[in-house]
Amino acid sequence: MALPTFHDVERAAARLKGVARETPVQTSRQLDGYSHASVFLKCENFQRVGAFKFRGAYNAVTQRSSSQPVVALSSGNHAQGIALACRLSGKVAHLVMPEPVNPIKRAAVQEYGGIVHVPADPRDAELFSRDLVRELQGEWIEAFNDADVIAGQGTAALELLGHVPDLEILLGPIGGGGLLSGTCLAAHGINPRVRVFACEPAGALDALYSIRENRIVPQERPQTIAEGLRTSVGTLTLPVLRDHLAGFFVVEEEEIVAAMRFVYERMKLVIEPASAVAVAPLLRREPALRGKRVGVIISGGNVDLSQYFDGLSSACPPFSGER
Repeated sequence: MALPTFHDVERAAARLKGVARETPVQTSRQLDGYSHASVFLKCENFQRVGAFKFRGAYNAVTQRSSSQPVVALSSGNHAQGIALACRLSGKVAHLVMPEPVNPIKRAAVQEYGGIVHVPADPRDAELFSRDLVRELQGEWIEAFNDADVIAGQGTAALELLGHVPDLEILLGPIGGGGLLSGTCLAAHGINPRVRVFACEPAGALDALYSIRENRIVPQERPQTIAEGLRTSVGTLTLPVLRDHLAGFFVVEEEEIVAAMRFVYERMKLVIEPASAVAVAPLLRREPALRGKRVGVIISGGNVDLSQYFDGLSSACPPFSGER
């Protein structure tokens, strides 16, 4: 498959117009003061399905011209994006969701009309998925290593730079690299001087080594709460990232939690751990970011808050209904 281009991102934006939400760009005086930068958050936590993944999923689904069912492997936001994109396009979505499955995300996939398959052994999930494609004669759409998906993801940065054209730096989280690849294409298609940095958890540090060695370094036993970043880069994302990235910021687990808390307490935004990975370098005042106009792709906000609300419920007296 050919590498996607800036023009592919522009065409994806035209397909998504009126379908995907044009998510807000938010600022924070506290964040600017703390980071010594001018920061602009592209809030994809307000996107349909609660994450940027809808953009790539919809672009890819609508580019498959057949009426065959769509099969995807994902335990998270890509599964939700494919399920909703298929519902809007009149197609059937089969989502392979290996354990551990976030119950909130599984319920959302089913509400969007997706058919969920949970393989008996999570290690066999990809083989299970390929067998399902053959059995159903379906269309396979990868979560990140797909040109149409990458182009769709790039529309978030395209919108951000449309709102804030004088950005100097863009930050985004990296797992498989679909979002960052699309971001690079969009940013450098508009302004080649924009520097794009990948933000990666120290406990799932494969993309940095893949770029350094110019080969896919497999992700082995990732240890991070940023569940969306536990994947390796792909054959399409690697060359785009290699040619466009300005560098990496490596983030520790405690920094992820601190960034989630900061954004919630100071900006009243609920963001996923993966999103917080891209905020953390600002909070530790990275020298390369000080004094710069920095855009951050907030990738999603699908956080399971059941334990939080269960704790609140146990602390409150039962409601009697009387006034």
